[in-house]
Amino acid sequence: MNRFEVHPVTKERWGDLVALFDRPIVRTCFCQYYRKGGDTGTGARNRRAMQRLVDGGQVPGLIGYVDGVPLAWVSLGPREGYDRLQRSPIMKPVDDRPVWSIVCFFVAPEGRGRGLAARMLDAAIAYARSQGARMLEGYPVDRGQASHPDSMFFGAKSMFDQAGFREVARRKPTRPVVRRTLRPRDRKPVTKAT
Repeated sequence: MNRFEVHPVTKERWGDLVALFDRPIVRTCFCQYYRKGGDTGTGARNRRAMQRLVDGGQVPGLIGYVDGVPLAWVSLGPREGYDRLQRSPIMKPVDDRPVWSIVCFFVAPEGRGRGLAARMLDAAIAYARSQGARMLEGYPVDRGQASHPDSMFFGAKSMFDQAGFREVARRKPTRPVVRRTLRPRDRKPVTKAT
């Protein structure tokens, strides 16, 4: 792999997120499905909703770059920022502990097969820790067989296992809830991963 960097999505990086999401699989959702409690909306409406978050100073996720080209995304933040998780039969709260949630990965087709999703997970762990999170939660897919990348936006359980997450619930055979405790020892902000 060439130079790889990860940066939080800010106003200055908005154009990079738009470029990364200019693909059929993410163009309509614009990573708003789990943030909304009701109607999923249209692509244009979801894009505006995401831009309002970014313009308001909220970091909705991280962008991964290879040689300066945005190729990967991970959506994360405090669980309460994802309204749909509260009612999900699979991803509803396990307990009342405060957690940050990882709800989506996306790697552009030209970036697949390079381990970018795993590197984005590592960056998400570092970023959540730097923001004071003490518990990080994911909702990966555990099918026991290879799946098409477009159906793996939650990430693979094996990837979370390798990153030190442990299963805390399983309400559907292929969909565990996993968690990792974050210690405050490494509270440096993530800007680069080389």
